[in-house]
Amino acid sequence: MNKIVAFIFILSCISIESLAQKVKYKDLVELLKVKQYEKAEPFLRRYLKENDDNPNAFLYMGITLQEKAQANDVLKHTDILIARCDSSVMFFDKAYNMITEKELKRNDEYYEMYSRRDLRTGEFGIKLSDVRLDLETRVKSLKERKEKVKELKKYFVQAESQYTKLNSNYKSIESKYGPERSFYLRADEALVGKLKELELAFDSVITSFNNYKSVSKQLGKTGYNQQLNLQEIIDMKRDGSSPADFTNDDLKIWDYKRWSKSTVETIEKVIYPMKDRLISYDIALNKLSDKIKKDSVSVINEVTQLEDKLLYSQLLKYDADPLPIAVFDVKKAEMKYQSTVIIHKPLRDTSNVKLKLTYLTDELKSIRHLDSIAGILAKRDLSAESDNYSHFITKSYGTKSVLASLISTTLDYAHREELKKQIEWEATMQATKWAVNGTDSIPLFFEKTRELNHKPLVVVEEKYTVGLVYKDSLATGYLYSITPTRVPDVKATFSVDQSSFNKRNLPIIKCLSTSDEAGQVFYSVIYSEGKVAEKFPATVTKVYRSDGLAWSNNIKLDMMPTQITYSIESGELSIKTSTGVESKIIVIDKAGKQIQ
Repeated sequence: MNKIVAFIFILSCISIESLAQKVKYKDLVELLKVKQYEKAEPFLRRYLKENDDNPNAFLYMGITLQEKAQANDVLKHTDILIARCDSSVMFFDKAYNMITEKELKRNDEYYEMYSRRDLRTGEFGIKLSDVRLDLETRVKSLKERKEKVKELKKYFVQAESQYTKLNSNYKSIESKYGPERSFYLRADEALVGKLKELELAFDSVITSFNNYKSVSKQLGKTGYNQQLNLQEIIDMKRDGSSPADFTNDDLKIWDYKRWSKSTVETIEKVIYPMKDRLISYDIALNKLSDKIKKDSVSVINEVTQLEDKLLYSQLLKYDADPLPIAVFDVKKAEMKYQSTVIIHKPLRDTSNVKLKLTYLTDELKSIRHLDSIAGILAKRDLSAESDNYSHFITKSYGTKSVLASLISTTLDYAHREELKKQIEWEATMQATKWAVNGTDSIPLFFEKTRELNHKPLVVVEEKYTVGLVYKDSLATGYLYSITPTRVPDVKATFSVDQSSFNKRNLPIIKCLSTSDEAGQVFYSVIYSEGKVAEKFPATVTKVYRSDGLAWSNNIKLDMMPTQITYSIESGELSIKTSTGVESKIIVIDKAGKQIQ
C-alpha cells in the first residue's frame, strides 16, 4: 500500500512534459488495481500508444472507459457515453483475444482481481475461463447499456421535441384566433381540427414519456426521476405558452389534452349553436320587417315576444359589446318606430292637437333612439370586428360591405324621418299654444314682445284662459276653455272698465280666477294695480259652461285683491283684499251683488 501511495504522489508531481517519459507498467498497474482509473488514464493511454502487446493494459483501459461511461449523464452526454461503451468493448475484445493461460501465469500479479479459491483443491488461482467470462459479461453489459441509453435518449428527445412542437402549435392557435373571447367567437372547423390534432399530439408526448420512463427503469440509476405534473390551462393569456424543462424531476407540462377536449366541447355544444341562433334570430327579425312593409301592421308585440335573453347572455360572455346584438337592436328600433307610426295612423288627421302632440312626441322619441343607435353602429369598425363574426356576416349578409350598406341606409332613413317628425312636432306644438275661435286665435302663452290683440292675463293649463282683447284700443274681457282640440267649448266675452283697462295700463292689469272642480262655473277678477280716486278698479265675472256669461260687474276695492274663493254650497265668491298690514273680505253672491 505504501508503494501505491508513493506512486500516486509521484504521478501528481509529474509535469505535462514528463508525460513523454516512459511509464513503467508495473508501477502503473498498482494504481489501476486500487481503481484510480481517472488518475491513471492519461499514463495508461501513453503506455498503450507505445505498447500494443500488453493484454492487461487493454483490459484496464476497457475497465477505465466502462467506469467513465457508467458515470456519464445519460441525457446530456449520451454521445460521449456511447463512444466510451464502444471503445471499452474494443479494448475488452483485444484483451479477450490476447489473454492466454501463458499470460495469466507469467503476469498473475496483474490479474489478482480474478484470483479465487479452487473448491476442489482449496488453493487460490486464476482461471482463463473466469477472465473470459468476466470480459464476455462486461461486453454484453456495455452493449446492452449502449442500446438502452440510445433508446432512452430517443424517447426523451421524442417526448421533448413533441412537446416543444405542441407548445408551438398552441401558441400559433392562440396567436391566430386571438385572446380567449375572440378565440371562441372566431372558432370554426379549422380550429376544431387543430384542437383535435393538439389532443392527439399530447397523447404522443405522454406515450413517448412513458416509454422513456420504462427504459429508465430498466437502466436503473440514471440520475433522473422525472414525474409528470400536469398544469391546467385556465386563462389563455396567462397559461399554456411557457416551455417545459424535461430534465427536471418535477416536470411541469401544460395539460393541452384536457384544454383541447374542453374547448372543443364548448365550441361544438355552445358556440356553434349560438352562431346558428344568431342567424335564425336575424331571419326572424327580417320576416317581421317584411310583415310591416307588406301588411302595414304593428309588430311591437312580436318583437317583444321574439326577445332571446339566453342568446344575448351567452354572447355577452364572449363580447361585452357584440356586433350582432347592435345590429339586432337597430332592426328592432326601426320596426318599433314603424309600428308606432302605424298605430298612430288612424289618428293622424285628428283635430285633437294635444293627442296628436303626444303621438308625435312618442314617434320623435322612437326615431331619435333609432338614429342614435344606428349612428353608433355606423361608427364601428366592421373590418376589425368581422373576424369575430365572419360566420354571422357571411350567412346573413354575404359580405361585410353589404352589412355596412344596410347600416348606412338605415341611418339615412333615421335622419330623414327624424327631420320630418321634428317639423311635424314643432308645428303641432305651436298649435297647442293657441285656442281658435272662428277667425280669432287666442294665445295660451305670455309673450310681451309680440303685438297681439288678445292679451292673456291667466292661463290655467288645459282648463281655461282669461284676458283682454283690444280693438281700436278698446278693451273687452274674454274667457275661453282650453280643450285638446284647442277649439273652446266654453267662450265668453264681457265688458270691462274701459278707462282703467286701456292698453297703456296693460303692465299693471292683473287677474285672479277660479273654477269648481267639475269645470262648470268660472270666476275671474280683473283688476288694476294702479288706484283711481284712491280705489282699485276691478271687473268681476261669472261664466257657466252651459250658458256662457252669467254676469260681469265693475267694482271699486279699497285694497288690492290677493285671493278669490268660490263656495259651491252658497254660490258665493269671496275676494280677499289686503294692504300687507290689514286685510278685508269682499263677498259677492251668485247673482253678482256685493253683500259684504
